Amino acid sequence: MAEGRERDLVLAPNEYAYILDETKGNVVAYVGPHKTSMANTDRPVVYDPQTRRYRRSSLEEAITSFPFAEEGWYIVLEDPARPGDEEHPKAGPNSLPRLTPGRKVNLPGPTTFPLWPGQVARVVEGHQLRSNQYLLVKVYNEEAARENWNRAVIKPQRAVSGESTAPANPSAEPDLPELPALTTGQLLIVRGTEVSFYIPPTGIEVVADPSGSHVRSAVTLERLEYCILLDENGSKRFIQGPAVVFPEPTETFVERAAQRKFRAIELNEISGLYIKVIAPYTDERGVERAAGDELFITGRDQMIYYPRPEHAIIKYGEQEVHYAVAIPAGEGRYVLDRISGEIRLHRGPAMLLPDPRREVIVRRILDAETCALLFPDNPAVLEHNRALAALGGDQECEAAPAADRTPKRTGVNLLGKRAEPRDGAAAFAGDGFVRRPGFTAPRTLTLDTRLDGAVAIEVWTGYAVLVVGRSGQRQVIVGPRTHLLEYDETLEPVQLSTGTPKSAERLTRTAYLRALNNRVGDLVEAETSDLCRVRLRLSYCVGFEGDPVQWFQVENYVQFLCDHMRSLLRNVVKRHGIEAFHARAIEIVRDTVLGPPTEAGRRAGRLFEENGMRVFDVEVLDVEVGDETIGKFLVSAQHTAVQQAIRIAQEERQLEVARRSEEIKRLIASTQSETIRLTLGLKVEEVRKQLEMNLAEIESQARAEESRLSATAAQQDALSRITDSELSREKSRQAVELEFQRAQLEQRLQQLRAEVQSVVERAQAVSPDLVAALQAFSDRHLAAKVAETMAPLAILGGKSVAEVFGTLLKDTPLETALVPR
Repeated sequence: MAEGRERDLVLAPNEYAYILDETKGNVVAYVGPHKTSMANTDRPVVYDPQTRRYRRSSLEEAITSFPFAEEGWYIVLEDPARPGDEEHPKAGPNSLPRLTPGRKVNLPGPTTFPLWPGQVARVVEGHQLRSNQYLLVKVYNEEAARENWNRAVIKPQRAVSGESTAPANPSAEPDLPELPALTTGQLLIVRGTEVSFYIPPTGIEVVADPSGSHVRSAVTLERLEYCILLDENGSKRFIQGPAVVFPEPTETFVERAAQRKFRAIELNEISGLYIKVIAPYTDERGVERAAGDELFITGRDQMIYYPRPEHAIIKYGEQEVHYAVAIPAGEGRYVLDRISGEIRLHRGPAMLLPDPRREVIVRRILDAETCALLFPDNPAVLEHNRALAALGGDQECEAAPAADRTPKRTGVNLLGKRAEPRDGAAAFAGDGFVRRPGFTAPRTLTLDTRLDGAVAIEVWTGYAVLVVGRSGQRQVIVGPRTHLLEYDETLEPVQLSTGTPKSAERLTRTAYLRALNNRVGDLVEAETSDLCRVRLRLSYCVGFEGDPVQWFQVENYVQFLCDHMRSLLRNVVKRHGIEAFHARAIEIVRDTVLGPPTEAGRRAGRLFEENGMRVFDVEVLDVEVGDETIGKFLVSAQHTAVQQAIRIAQEERQLEVARRSEEIKRLIASTQSETIRLTLGLKVEEVRKQLEMNLAEIESQARAEESRLSATAAQQDALSRITDSELSREKSRQAVELEFQRAQLEQRLQQLRAEVQSVVERAQAVSPDLVAALQAFSDRHLAAKVAETMAPLAILGGKSVAEVFGTLLKDTPLETALVPR
């Protein structure tokens, strides 16, 4: 039964709830009076306006009351329904209509209604204004603001006593303001002097102040009071009382010490204000003032001073009013002309009000000898001057006991008392220039010759100092040089660790940095890989290079150097055994600190980029082993190593003698071989020259022979014609002889055939190889004879004998005789 009752949604009048259908994702708004039973898939939800999401909740938490605005209140509704849809849910279940996300409407009361899912309603009290109050409103939708301008609830301020009555119906309101030109984001001021009650229309919202209040208070000024309004463009308005001051939409009140209104400054004949003109203007007397002019306004000119936008008060310290100084009879004051440098004496009785534009009161400090000379046996005078010297020439000192004298930087009034600065509403809030007393010090001179000049520092050779100014400038002076300090300059000190080993607990403070050939000693304790502790006593040679300003980036460069080197050396020592490290301690330390040597034998050193410091050398003064037993073992091992080294050195010397002897023998053999090689080379060169000479002779003979043959050829042409005639006659003769010889030859052939037959029969007993050899021998012999005979013909044709003879015997049995073996 209890579970069944929890699933029933019962809504009373003026209540509504959101139910989520988990099967479809729809959110239904139920409005009372209504009762329904929820299904298992229905879940009550609550809409979170911050996250814009629905949050599951209990049924009791989901039931929400209607937002209610009574008379004089209004509701700011976000995401209203679109025109034409249901404006608000009705009793019973309601499906979600179309909304206008991001829009807002202002609904004046009295009214109440349920909200659609996704809507947010904020109930705001209507804004009641007194005559010294106002509202800052903002246009967030210019179109909606124009359409609903006449729907604003506005009740004009009536000039009647007592509080205003309740707001009337907006439809019956007679005097609505005219519609101004509206743009989105525009700010407007609703003044309480014009409107007593205000509810904004749709499209306009009231902007709350930082405290969350919508109604803002104007500034009510009495006489002798003023306020300052600062616009967004940087311009200021100075308003004097009596008045009720409302700012423009882009203006804000200038506050000083949580005060928005300030008292005017009262002046008299012995007080004045030092004014700088920051913008040109024409004053009440018709005098034109240019920007940059300086004025000194006293009570003779203006008894009550109100600031104006073109003025800025120049202050020394916290006091803006300059007061006169009383000079009794028989006394006087020194006054320095800032322009000419002349010092004048003003005698009393008088009230001295120096014009700060030109005049500065100065004091003369007397030394002990002058005090004794001018005021013998007067310890008060001596103490007074000592106090002035202790305070310095740029301080103001009141006539007080010596023990209580303190520097004063404010003015003094005619009674000699310090003028206390005003606070709160009495403080000045206009523009001003704050000139620090230290800035005026160069204009305050002392006549003490010891303090007459600027502070000079002498920087020695190899040293550097960092000069810093109050405005942030930095300059490094590197010696040898003498430098004069500006008035606002000082030397920045550095702290250096002292002792061995170096420690940050023992510091020395100095302003002089040794930039060249500085030595830093340190004691490094480390542990080897075999857990043996060693102590290294080192001396670093340090210098600085690069930008001198960077040298002072590290305040304690000694500790910085030692800490870094200790870390590196401990890491390196940890990678070596005690025996290996003890044998090469100096080499290991120098390689670690300075880097390995180059081919030229130089080391680059170690550069610290943080401050331009470079370690260009390191000296290992001592290497101590923490364990005495291990130390003895190392000494014994060193003795043994020395003996072995001596023995090895002797054997190496013997080896060197033998190696040198063999090298000399090899050099002798090599020299002899070189001599033989050169001799053979000369002979080869001689043969080559002889061959070149022979070839030249042959070439010359060939050219001569060619000329001779050319002449012979011409002669032979003539002889050929003669020979042709002779041959014709000889042919006839030989024809007769040929006939005769043919007969003889026929007879001889028959005889030879018989002889050949007998020779063949005898040759059958001879081997074929012998025959071939004899034949080849005869062929070669014949070829040699023919080649010897063909040599002149080959020379005439420009070919070799072998080419001519090969062409002649081609395709003959003698061709094989020319093939080389």
